[in-house]
Amino acid sequence: MPKKIDKTFLLSFLLLLITGLIVFVSASMGIYARDTAKFTSIIFSQMFFGLFLGLVACFIMSKINYRYLKRFSFYIFILSVFMTLLVFVPGIGVSHGGASRWIYIGTLSFQPLEFLKIGFIIYFAAWISGVKDQIKTFRYGLLPFIILMSILGGILLKQPDTDSFIIIFATGLAMYLIGGAKWRHIFLIIMMGIVCLVSLFMMRPYLINRLSTFLDPSANSLTSGYQIQQSLIAVGSGQVFGRGLGQSVQKFKFLPESVGDAIFPIAAEEFGFIGSIIIILLFIFFASRGLKIAGRAPDQFGGLLVLGIVILITIQSFINIASMIGVIPLSGSPLIFFSQGGTALMFALLEIGIILNISKYQKLTK
Repeated sequence: MPKKIDKTFLLSFLLLLITGLIVFVSASMGIYARDTAKFTSIIFSQMFFGLFLGLVACFIMSKINYRYLKRFSFYIFILSVFMTLLVFVPGIGVSHGGASRWIYIGTLSFQPLEFLKIGFIIYFAAWISGVKDQIKTFRYGLLPFIILMSILGGILLKQPDTDSFIIIFATGLAMYLIGGAKWRHIFLIIMMGIVCLVSLFMMRPYLINRLSTFLDPSANSLTSGYQIQQSLIAVGSGQVFGRGLGQSVQKFKFLPESVGDAIFPIAAEEFGFIGSIIIILLFIFFASRGLKIAGRAPDQFGGLLVLGIVILITIQSFINIASMIGVIPLSGSPLIFFSQGGTALMFALLEIGIILNISKYQKLTK
């Protein structure tokens, strides 16, 4: 019989969501000072399509038994792939900054990548739980993983969206490992991944440029190194306790994408080192509680589903933070619950609803 949802996980999620909304609204003031119409559009998209519709989706998914997702997993995955392929259809797909990642539904833009992420997690969790111990074999384990990654890689690298493919690959690999894969197969996949990554760098000059900028940002301070330099200035300006809520200087005209990928430096500038550590600890709290739910799930499908969602959200967010403070090359991964993106927020909340539903069935231990 289902019990009540995991209130500790709910608390961890709400703390992240509320903190993210506060930082987002504060960062948006930089846009408001320059263009009030754009500010209104961004706030409406984030609050209605992201927050409101996301909370509705979260509530609905928390009420629907997660086992239905397993029954329809194949169709969910196929639909998510089909929706993602629409970005290449003229008149439907929209290109921005050289990337084809959006589609128009009426007058609304939609990023199907977010649907593809959860579609993959649901289907792969269902596959692993369906084949059980056969996951250790080549036919039912390694081969399906390679096929799935090839399909997703072909779609995402065509857009191109290398960052998202790496995130999905890492999430899938973690699910595959926890699902019972042989270490020999994991090692083979990692080696293949390294070879593919090196080949990709050779074929995509912008990736080499991103790497060279990471190694020496000052060499291109007015071009490719501009964002990371301004990001580091924002982080450093926050010092220990920050300038204070709403007091960021960088968000007004210096830091590109201050409400998007670069929102963490704004938070660091306003809340300082202490505030930055608190944000990171909130994500760790969220991940640890989510993984505990995964470990207590009543079946393998539920456990892998929670595991995949938690890893997906956490790894995206930590990649964003790491890239914004210069630990890794710049990435286009958003800071979940913080960055602009109605589609990303809506699907993140939908995924939280799935975890909350699974938490009702978790096996309690003394």
